Amino acid sequence: MAEKRMLIVDAELVKRIDDNRGDVSQTEFINLLIDSQLKGGSKNHGGVTREEFQQFQDGTRELLRSFLEFFISYGLELGKQPGDHEFEQLNSKLQGLSGSAKLKGS
Repeated sequence: MAEKRMLIVDAELVKRIDDNRGDVSQTEFINLLIDSQLKGGSKNHGGVTREEFQQFQDGTRELLRSFLEFFISYGLELGKQPGDHEFEQLNSKLQGLSGSAKLKGS
């Protein structure tokens, strides 16, 4: 059996512990809090936040838009005129990407 000691804390702290511990004992709850704090529990656990994911999506759309703009202008520089159908497809994709990026930013 583990050695036990008494810790004297404010009554308000005991009430906060009891209000938040659920079905676990006070000892287990305090152990969990201490362990999570020492292990960096306040940090993100390898996941991303919704805002970080949204920024990633917006950045990817912007990169794709820039990529398409580059290849359209590169093709025009070389003198190879794309067919009307090809040009319209690329232009609509480009417009769709820039429109969705503006809507997300609003």
